[in-house]
Amino acid sequence: MRYSGVRLVKQKVDFTDIEKSLGHRFHDRALLGRALTHRSWAHEQVAPGAESHVRTVHNEALEFVGDSVLGLIVADYLFSAYPEVTEGELSRMKHSLVSAVTLAKVAQRLELGRFLRVGRGEEKTGGRRKGAILADTFEAVLAAIFLDGGMAAATKFLIRALGPELTATSPAAAANEDFKTKLQETLQATRQPAPRYEIITTDGPPHKRTFHVVAIWTDGRAEASGHTIKTAEMNAARRALEMLQVSAPES
Repeated sequence: MRYSGVRLVKQKVDFTDIEKSLGHRFHDRALLGRALTHRSWAHEQVAPGAESHVRTVHNEALEFVGDSVLGLIVADYLFSAYPEVTEGELSRMKHSLVSAVTLAKVAQRLELGRFLRVGRGEEKTGGRRKGAILADTFEAVLAAIFLDGGMAAATKFLIRALGPELTATSPAAAANEDFKTKLQETLQATRQPAPRYEIITTDGPPHKRTFHVVAIWTDGRAEASGHTIKTAEMNAARRALEMLQVSAPES
């Protein structure tokens, strides 16, 4: 097996089942193989002498592409489906649809974890079921479909994969899920200024950071953490709402 001229430990892979799950038959299956390869597997499997090319084997670069494709397709869909809503409402709906929580849920539905190649360490700690890894894998798979079949194929796949979430989304539902907006509106209702968010500490390896954030307002502060700054801030806002005894929506 080769990826961009890099020698890997030989491993037989059958992509038939995952292609059926995705609803896309690849012309270049190497793209799918890379999308389903976590960096932990690549570091273990690249043959001696090829270590400097590990980044061309795992899916992190594809995640970067997939994130952009995801944002564009979802933005286009929402713009067409909700022509009368405000920019803020569109942003809240988009944030809900492209969040790591949503993408991990979709990845589970597609059973991406079953096909994912992870290293021995990640295997032992349940890497196939980790939300962050599943969300990243979904973005990488979307990128692979885009590179293999173009924007039309990527759009067809994404609209199908996000079907239940697209059906459930609405300006009202997105607003209820946005704890930061709800916290700001709650404080403003009592003539308090908007809260501010500060990063307290950051820990963990570069590919798996945990951010610890505090939400600060006139009469209090609430701390929380998350694997992205946005998630940590949202969790801090939710904690603040609980402290203020506001009825917050379930996540």
